[in-house]
Amino acid sequence: MTEGYITRAGREKLIKEVEELKERKKVLSQEIGEAREKGDISENAEYHCAKERLAEVMRRIDAAQTKLGKAKLIEEVKCDPDTVAIGMKVTLQDAATGDELEYCLVGTEESDPAEGRISVYSPLAQGILGKKQGEDAEVTLPAGKRVFKILKTEPAL
Repeated sequence: MTEGYITRAGREKLIKEVEELKERKKVLSQEIGEAREKGDISENAEYHCAKERLAEVMRRIDAAQTKLGKAKLIEEVKCDPDTVAIGMKVTLQDAATGDELEYCLVGTEESDPAEGRISVYSPLAQGILGKKQGEDAEVTLPAGKRVFKILKTEPAL
């Protein structure tokens, strides 16, 4: 994983997830011990199922801890408040339709376009990054090229 970006709230959510997974790991370890006590484990479905679930939980713990270790807090990214950057809320106007759109630029992990949060690695974000309020940005989207005017930028956090 390359360096990612995460909000403080996203970081706290990931920490909570790790704690919950560690608790689940304890429970599964107990289940494995109990299943082992029932005798021959070669044909013990409870044992094998618990081992598989434990392996998945451990994989998820490792993945979450790796993300936490490599992620940079968005709040620590310094940028000009008039420039589109990660951690900014951006109001755009579609030049073709006149529609106004508002998005917060976040890291991939917290991206949720339906909630107005888009990844800085998305085509739209890539097309507007570095632009200033009042500028136009020609953006190549999967549906074709579009032009957006940057109406407003403000820190989202």
